[in-house]
Amino acid sequence: MLAIKNKWTLITGASSGIGEAFAHEFAARGSHLILVARSKAKLIALAEKLQQKHGIQAQVIASDLSQHDSATEVYQQCIQRGLDVDCLINNAGFATHGLFEQVSGPRQNDEVMLNVAAVVNLTHLFLPGMLKKKSGVVINVASTAAFQPTPHMAVYGATKAFVLSFTEALWEENRKRGVQFLALCPGSTETEFFNVVGAEEASVGKRDTPENVVQIAMRALRANKPYVIPGVNNFFSSHLSRFFTRKQMLFVVGRMLRTRH
Repeated sequence: MLAIKNKWTLITGASSGIGEAFAHEFAARGSHLILVARSKAKLIALAEKLQQKHGIQAQVIASDLSQHDSATEVYQQCIQRGLDVDCLINNAGFATHGLFEQVSGPRQNDEVMLNVAAVVNLTHLFLPGMLKKKSGVVINVASTAAFQPTPHMAVYGATKAFVLSFTEALWEENRKRGVQFLALCPGSTETEFFNVVGAEEASVGKRDTPENVVQIAMRALRANKPYVIPGVNNFFSSHLSRFFTRKQMLFVVGRMLRTRH
């Protein structure tokens, strides 16, 4: 794993949840931070807190990464500020819930743009600099939803399946070139995720803490794993498709996630 002390780490979705937990963890390890999210006020408060507590530098970039060219704008701001990114944590994302045709089309489009396009674009922009130095870390936050289709959260499951596949492919491409890739696939976690999705049905199983999820990610990085699923129950449930047909899995997951009135 890359020694991160005095290195620059860019974290998307840094204002709360898993992104904020990563910010605390990396700051405690002496990494300087570039905090990216929509809420500038929250980012500034977090940056000031981490600078005072850990003596690191923290920069804030307010950006809605679901919008066209937002990834390029974030990259250009880093260049203009002279920030050389060594670690990239693509954490920002959200879900929608309900029958596909009944969920807002523009909202689902934003979901794809944030969960998929922003991950691809930021990785494409920052990876060459890491390869030039022959060192770097990219963590892409996927989900246990990546391992099977998710009826009633069809777009979300598909986006996270993309993130997992994309990250594993880049792990193999870059494992001998000095840049580490990790797909982090948490299950239900105590974050604002469920407030945004607006459906308790989306929460399956006992919720983990963001801090524990991040600790498991750090251990996975040290072991150079291409992906990690926090929690034994989450691990086994994610791999149930090995023992059931795809049709059977669709029935099971569909019943778990369907809207309850």
